[in-house]
Amino acid sequence: MSEGLRDLLLSRWQHVRDGLRDTAVRFTDAELAFRPAEGLYTVAETLLHVAHEEEIEARYGITRALTELPPVYDVSRYSTVASVLDVLADVHGRTVLHLGGLTDEALLSDIETPWGARMQQAGMLMHVLEHELHHRGELSLMLGLLGRPGLDA
Repeated sequence: MSEGLRDLLLSRWQHVRDGLRDTAVRFTDAELAFRPAEGLYTVAETLLHVAHEEEIEARYGITRALTELPPVYDVSRYSTVASVLDVLADVHGRTVLHLGGLTDEALLSDIETPWGARMQQAGMLMHVLEHELHHRGELSLMLGLLGRPGLDA
């Protein structure tokens, strides 16, 4: 039984998550409320959005551990960088646990999502990884707008 795809996905995602964490800890707790422009996410909203999307795709879309879309995280409940990172770690831990039990065959198999799409599990998980990379870049830019270096990945 080959788990090459699974191991590659786990390895790359760990690298991306380490970079997200390294980026997040560069913000102060007060900077969680920083909004680069009207109508855009704050730092905290961006980080919690990453966790929310992972929760949607993995626990609602793939594992069906959730029977309905999870609510958006209430940013007012997370006033520290550490509390936001705890949410990210909790959500991601469940995803890694699921992913760790899959074979390449399972990753490449199509599943039907609750929203009616047919996709490979690997494709859905890659979407979540790409989403995290996208927002990690935004967070790095926010650090630049605050006059500090972002992540040099």
